Amino acid sequence: MAILEVKNLEVCYGVIRAIKGISFEVNQGEIIALIGANGAGKTTTLQTITGLIPAKAGRIFYEGKDITKTPGHRLVSMGIAHVPEGRRVFAQLSVLQNLRLGAYTRPDRSEVEETLKMVYERFPRLEERKNQLAGTLSGGEQQMLAMGRALMSHPKLIVMDEPSMGLSPIYVNEIFDIIEKINADGTTVLLVEQNAKKALSIANRAYVLETGTISLSGDAKQLMNDEAVKKAYLSE
Repeated sequence: MAILEVKNLEVCYGVIRAIKGISFEVNQGEIIALIGANGAGKTTTLQTITGLIPAKAGRIFYEGKDITKTPGHRLVSMGIAHVPEGRRVFAQLSVLQNLRLGAYTRPDRSEVEETLKMVYERFPRLEERKNQLAGTLSGGEQQMLAMGRALMSHPKLIVMDEPSMGLSPIYVNEIFDIIEKINADGTTVLLVEQNAKKALSIANRAYVLETGTISLSGDAKQLMNDEAVKKAYLSE
């Protein structure tokens, strides 16, 4: 069953059509990768889904409900979390304060504390550094904090934008392991990632975005063996 459906989505910046009528779906329990070159429209697509950019045309459905014009803060309480490109942690707040901000839509404090324990189990380093200012963390630790903060809202669907950007290879592997574990725990994942090889290696299905249109889609492992995909996105 599709938890997210995007139908004929168009997004414009002034007279520029950034997204040109794309359609795709994300089924419950999947990891879906959205890959493509810089400027293809990947981040714009995610930001439109999560209510940060208005759609010019088309519809977005979440659990069968039309959310095309739903503001972002309401989407969080509906079960959609967004891990933005560049992490965007609150540098002058502690790790713990950042995490608690992720749960601002949840009124039940005891449930929030249970989720906090779960996040600390998933990211032991965050517990070790819970009183440290977020701005003093390494890039990899900040990415973990951004992911942990998103999980604090207890999402059904987590949307991640370039989680491996700027990280060392060791952190990249760790981040992708965590994404797989988050998914195994029952959270559906929509992943935008420049590292196409890593994204396709963990995804169920994938869509290739080129200049605002979907040029290819299918089983992620099959796309890894597609000659056009290999030449464009997987060459070393």
